[in-house]
Amino acid sequence: MRKALALLFIVLFAIIATESFYIFQNFYFKKDIIREKIIPKPLLSYTFENLKNTKFPQNQITLGSVISEDEDSFSQIFYFSTPKTPGSEKMEKVSGLINIPKIEGEYPVIVMFRGFIPQDTYKPGAGTQPSAEEISKNGFITLASDFLGFGESASPSANPFEGRFQTYTTALTLLSSLPTLNKGLDSDYVGTISADLENVGLWGHSNGGHIALSVLAISGVTYPTVLWAPVSKSFPYSILYYTDELDDQGKAMRKSLSDFEELYDTQLFSPEKYYRWIKAPIQVHQGTGDQEIPYWWTDELVETLEGNGVDAAYFKYQGADHNLQPNGWSEAVTNTINFYKQEFSL
Repeated sequence: MRKALALLFIVLFAIIATESFYIFQNFYFKKDIIREKIIPKPLLSYTFENLKNTKFPQNQITLGSVISEDEDSFSQIFYFSTPKTPGSEKMEKVSGLINIPKIEGEYPVIVMFRGFIPQDTYKPGAGTQPSAEEISKNGFITLASDFLGFGESASPSANPFEGRFQTYTTALTLLSSLPTLNKGLDSDYVGTISADLENVGLWGHSNGGHIALSVLAISGVTYPTVLWAPVSKSFPYSILYYTDELDDQGKAMRKSLSDFEELYDTQLFSPEKYYRWIKAPIQVHQGTGDQEIPYWWTDELVETLEGNGVDAAYFKYQGADHNLQPNGWSEAVTNTINFYKQEFSL
C-alpha cells in the first residue's frame, strides 16, 4: 500500500512538474511575443504610402509685417499652421516669406522650397529670395515656408528624422491651405491683389528640390515645377553623403540612423522609390561645377523622370556651382520664368 501511494505521489509530482514547466515556458514565450508587438513605430505615419493616404488640412494663411519693398513688390511675413504629426489635430505655427507684386491684378502662385541653411544664420527668405524677387517682379506671387525650427515657426520634433519628414507635411499642408490665400491678401490689399489659384507652380533648390520631388510624388499634383540642383538620391544616402561637413564627421547622425534602421525600412521613406508617382511637368537646372550635387545625379534623375513619362526639360551650365554662379544664374531665372508663363499660358 505504501509503495502504491509513493508511486502515485511520484507520478503526480512528475505531472505537476511537467505542467509547471510548460506553463512557465509558455508565459515567457508569450511575454516575448507581447514585448515584440508593442514596440512603438510612430514614424511609420511618414512613409510615402501613408502620407499619400493622409488628408492634409486647409488652414488660413495670414499676412504679417512687411520686411522690405522695392518699386515692383512687397516682401512680407506670412503664417499658417501644420499638423504636429500626420493626421494630428494638434497644430504648430509656421512662418514664411511672401512676395507680392505692387500693381493691382490677379497673379499665379509659385511655392518655393529652399535648401539647407544653418539655424544660426537663417532669416526668412534665405535660399529663395534672390530668385523669388525676380519671379515676383515678372508677375507672380511667391511663398517660401521657413519650416519648423526656423523664422517664427514652432520647434520641430526632437527626433532628427521626424524633423526631416516634417518638411514634407509642412509643404503639403501649405499646398492644401492655398485656397485661403485670397482671404489673407484681402486683409491687407482689399481686393486689389489676388492669387490665381488655377495656376500654381513649385520651385526647389538643393534639399528644397528633394522636398519638391517628394511633394509631387505624395500629392500627385500636376503643378509645373522648377528644380535647381536638386538632391535626388535615395534616403538615407542623400544625407550620409554630406556628413563629412558636420563637426563630428557624422558620428551622431550615423548612430541615429542605426537606431532608425533597427525599426524601419528606409526604402519606405525614400523619394527615389516613388518618382514613378510624379505627373507634373518639370524643368531642371544643374551646374557642372557643383560641389554639393554631382551633375551626374541630376543626369540620372532626368533620365528616371523621362523613363516614367514625365515631361522634363534639362538645362546644364558649364562650370556653374551649386547656386548656378558665376555664369548660369541669370539664364536659369529667365528660363524659369519663361517655363511658368508657357505652362500657365500667360
